[in-house]
Amino acid sequence: QVRLVESGGGSVQPGGSLRLSCAASGYTYSNFYMAWFRQAPGKEREGVAGIDNDGNQNYVDSVKGRFTISRDNAKNTLYLQMNSLKPEDTAMYYCAGGEGTSLTTMYPYLWGQGTQVTVSS
Repeated sequence: QVRLVESGGGSVQPGGSLRLSCAASGYTYSNFYMAWFRQAPGKEREGVAGIDNDGNQNYVDSVKGRFTISRDNAKNTLYLQMNSLKPEDTAMYYCAGGEGTSLTTMYPYLWGQGTQVTVSS
C-alpha cells in the first residue's frame, strides 16, 4: 500500500521555524519527483517547493530564502525546513509525489493527508 505520512506541523509565532517531514512507503520513493503543497482556507492549493532525485530544488517565489526542501532517499523521507514564518504561511501542508522535472511541470498523484501549520501571534 502506497502511503505518504506528514508530520511536524504546529502553531508558531511569526519569525519562528518548523520542520515538516513526510515518510513514504509502499513504492520506490527515489523514482519520483517530490514536492510540498499547501492550501489555505478559501484558496487554491499551491506548490511550495519541489525536489528531484538529484537534489535540484524549485520554490514558489513567496518562500524563496525562507524554506528549504530536502530528501533522504535512504530513509524514504522528504523534509521542509521553514524559517522566518509569516502569518500568510498558515495553511494545510501536503506532501506529494509524482512525475515531472520541476515544481511547475510536476504531475502529482500520490498525496499525504496533510499537516496543519499556523503562524500567529
